[in-house]
Amino acid sequence: MTPERFKRCKTVLARRQPDLTVLMDNVHKPHNLSAIVRSCDAVGIFDIHAVSRVKSVRTKKDITAGSGKWVDVHLHPDLGTAATLLKQKNMQILAAHPDEQAIDYRHVDYTRPTAILLGQELDGVTDEGLALADQHVVIPMLGMVDSLNVSVAAALILFEAQRQRLAAGLYDDKHLDQTTFANTLFEWSHPKMAAFYRSKALPYPKLDEEGNIIESEEHTRARLATGIKVKP
Repeated sequence: MTPERFKRCKTVLARRQPDLTVLMDNVHKPHNLSAIVRSCDAVGIFDIHAVSRVKSVRTKKDITAGSGKWVDVHLHPDLGTAATLLKQKNMQILAAHPDEQAIDYRHVDYTRPTAILLGQELDGVTDEGLALADQHVVIPMLGMVDSLNVSVAAALILFEAQRQRLAAGLYDDKHLDQTTFANTLFEWSHPKMAAFYRSKALPYPKLDEEGNIIESEEHTRARLATGIKVKP
């Protein structure tokens, strides 16, 4: 971890938008999942949510371009559980679905806490998801086809959200709480050491201005007992 890399991690993390996210309703194709994660990282999303019929959500490294390391994916047992969590955070849930109730996706206020609900590739958002949503949004289509690939639709909506948030100055201030910011910065900067400290049930040590680890005596004793070396 060079000082330059550490500085970039701090800058990117300071721009993360914890009140903007996506909820994937059984989106299961790794290609699409990966592209959505990559778009989420690009617009500054901190973490995303998914409901899946399978036990895990798989992405492809060549498509995420490494962005999977920077965006956490939370897997929920069902849509109701996920929606309850998001609404407890005062998020509006917007279902990307072309029906009579839907409004143009550009006519939504994305500076509000927002979760964008995306449906599976073939059938779109489920009836349960549509019922849980606060609003349905649509991307106007002028051609013969009436829908876009889910990852393309996600990117269009997310970058509209980014445009609005940039104009409102929401990327100018840090929104993550101090503990989350510090812990995430440590995990981004020192992933192997973070895994070690978690395995020992130890809190992460502090970092200096260049990203070097400042260990306490407790941290040092635990590390030396296992022979792990750390950059001073």
